[in-house]
Amino acid sequence: MTSPSIVAAPPGRGRAAALLGVSLGYFMVLLDMTVLSVAEPDLAVSLRTSIAGLQWATTGYTVVFGALLLSAGAVADRYGAERVLRAGVAVFALGSLLSAFAPGLGVLVGLRAVLGAAGAACVPASMAVIARLYPAPAERTRAVAAWAAISGAAVAAGPVAGGALVDLAGWRAIFLVNVPIGLLVLALTAGRGLACPRGERRIDWTAQLAACAVLALLTDALIAAGSRSWAHAAVSAVATALAARAFVVLERRSDAPVLNRPLLSSGGVRAGLAAGAAVSFTLNGSLFVLPLLLQQGRHLSAVASGLAFLPLTLPFAVNPPLTGRIVARVGPRPPILVGLALLAAGGGGLAWAVAAEAGYGWLAVGLLLTGTGVSLVLPALAAAVIAAAPEGTAGAAGGLLNAVRQTGATLGVALMGAFAGLGTVTGSALSLVLAAVLCGVAAVWFTRGSGAARRA
Repeated sequence: MTSPSIVAAPPGRGRAAALLGVSLGYFMVLLDMTVLSVAEPDLAVSLRTSIAGLQWATTGYTVVFGALLLSAGAVADRYGAERVLRAGVAVFALGSLLSAFAPGLGVLVGLRAVLGAAGAACVPASMAVIARLYPAPAERTRAVAAWAAISGAAVAAGPVAGGALVDLAGWRAIFLVNVPIGLLVLALTAGRGLACPRGERRIDWTAQLAACAVLALLTDALIAAGSRSWAHAAVSAVATALAARAFVVLERRSDAPVLNRPLLSSGGVRAGLAAGAAVSFTLNGSLFVLPLLLQQGRHLSAVASGLAFLPLTLPFAVNPPLTGRIVARVGPRPPILVGLALLAAGGGGLAWAVAAEAGYGWLAVGLLLTGTGVSLVLPALAAAVIAAAPEGTAGAAGGLLNAVRQTGATLGVALMGAFAGLGTVTGSALSLVLAAVLCGVAAVWFTRGSGAARRA
């Protein structure tokens, strides 16, 4: 019997089909992060929930997704990347189907957490399967570029597709779209040629659960504070501190820690992680706040709101190849700094347009600056963090960057949503100012951190 570790990768069309399947799997994961944004008002009316409930419908996904990304690579290594990928896709499709029929907010939030866990399983497993399919470095580079282009299109497609589905059949339809995509992914990745070797890497599940608890409790405290539920916020804040203390103790005692401590000792890595958190904070927070403003404050339909986001989302589908060429020529530092500057300018421009109740043209300028900034920073950031990481920790660096980005996304929805709860116009403008300031601080931090790393 042939060992899975020496099964040959499928040639020709079979390999291309498998790559398409892997790419569509990540497309589905990213689509779920953006498609919900334009469905928020309809979901709020249907389930009779507040902004706090909408925040949990969004962060229920990102809390679990971000925290489990810390160990998802180890899970893929231990149990076989192709098995983890298929299991994640299957659970994601089933969870999406159940989400479409959720009877209430609590059930929906729980199912969103399940989707977050399934999504976390898919991301590092996808990269490992691609490495298995394309062992030659040049071919692998082209395959990763195709994977990024297909999956990145989800960011552009999400608000538009979500708006059309909501106007056609209500918010539940946005979850049903994942079911046929998931079945297609399972069909395309069904061949034995994807088989990856299993390892013996240990996973500290207790510490991993403690990390999830820290992020969930912190998110709960912020959402409760935004709803002016001060007693609730205080209890959750104390619980966050206790969970954080327990996580630190578990990490110190563990022989398989969740966090790579030597990796965090690098100033360049820390600066890159801060930049990644700021970018996701801004992007996901804006995608939460602005649809509420457009549909409730400016009375746009869901599909019109989705189309209004095209200046923000189209750069994701267009700019990454250009950014890759810029990074290859001048390194990752210049595009990251330019991108953070554009994000700060975009946030400031959007805040002014919202506060002044300016026409859509001004909003479009702010959205375009923000989208261009994100599409410059993220492709370059992965290269910068991996370059700053100690030797032999590139995989851990990539996983930590993705986890921190999702943590930033969670906090963006929690904090910017809390400001939006102060009032549609004033609160939304303040939330965008917060995002702009955070990106400016991240730019300063990255300038100092990357500069120190270069001098070293």
